[in-house]
Amino acid sequence: MISHLGRPKATPNPKYSIKPVADRLSELLGLEVEFSSVAVGNEAKQKASALKPGEVLLLENLRFYPGEQENDSVFAGELASLADVFVQDAFGTVHRQHASIVGLPPLLPSAAGRLLEKEIKYLTKGLTPDHPMVLVLGGAKLETKIGVIEFMLDKADVIIIGGGMAYTILKAQGHSIGLSLFDESQMDTAYSILDKSKENNVELVLPIDYIISDSVDNATKIEKTQGPDIPDHMMGADIGPKTRELFASKIAGAATVVINGPMGVFEVEEFEGGTRAVIEAIAKATAAGASSIAGGGDTVSAINNFGFSRENFTHISTGGGASLMFLEGKELPGISVLK
Repeated sequence: MISHLGRPKATPNPKYSIKPVADRLSELLGLEVEFSSVAVGNEAKQKASALKPGEVLLLENLRFYPGEQENDSVFAGELASLADVFVQDAFGTVHRQHASIVGLPPLLPSAAGRLLEKEIKYLTKGLTPDHPMVLVLGGAKLETKIGVIEFMLDKADVIIIGGGMAYTILKAQGHSIGLSLFDESQMDTAYSILDKSKENNVELVLPIDYIISDSVDNATKIEKTQGPDIPDHMMGADIGPKTRELFASKIAGAATVVINGPMGVFEVEEFEGGTRAVIEAIAKATAAGASSIAGGGDTVSAINNFGFSRENFTHISTGGGASLMFLEGKELPGISVLK
């Protein structure tokens, strides 16, 4: 078994060792998982060749090696020499051009694992949805979701936008956003989204009120707005109660719902209500028969934090960047390399 953990910057770092994963995996499998303190080299070769049927060996973090992120063919070859077949089951990494992801599969008989198969199956459902299809997007930056919005403009019936990315679009509509997150470099994109949604007859739904604050981290003043405009000295921290009802009403009528990103600063208790309300609405729609797909690290964290489970969604993706890239209609290199 091979994997990544964290971003150790291509150098060994005990903080990012995968050894604790081997220990936990031993408990889950009910057998001792062998661990190699190197991914390539004599120790890895000796332990790999000594494996008996039914035994498991986990190699040290591949990101300790420059060759991994550089997609070095020699590094990929050394990994390939340790095994007879390759199974890719880490959907969260298949958008990367790394040695173990795109360099290794051509060197061995290769296949998709069950998790990867499931991800492809359900995310493809998001690209070929039953209608009405509602796309819910949140998170801090508009630029990270542009590709998804543009690709989905001829697939979705309703696009709901909350979180920090909504402020730039509201600004483009002429609203005041106070001290809220704003990316001036994306104003042309915001105008384009507004225009294209009209051209494609896609209902673009934006917040109509907000929970605002003088600070996200150390708030001394928290208020509700009556509309989407935010005073100059305040910032948006969460969608307001009227917006929560509006978003929930749009989700309630969906046959397919895809969500990626929170509606506000859900990590802070005072500003978690909007994200919680949207997740609750999707869980209700799922219970009523809708197909629901959730993606993105913050989205999954919110689902878990609020006590929801995989039973409340048709599919919860394990990949943040990979799921976004998939929903942009792009080819993921770690999938296309598998024969």
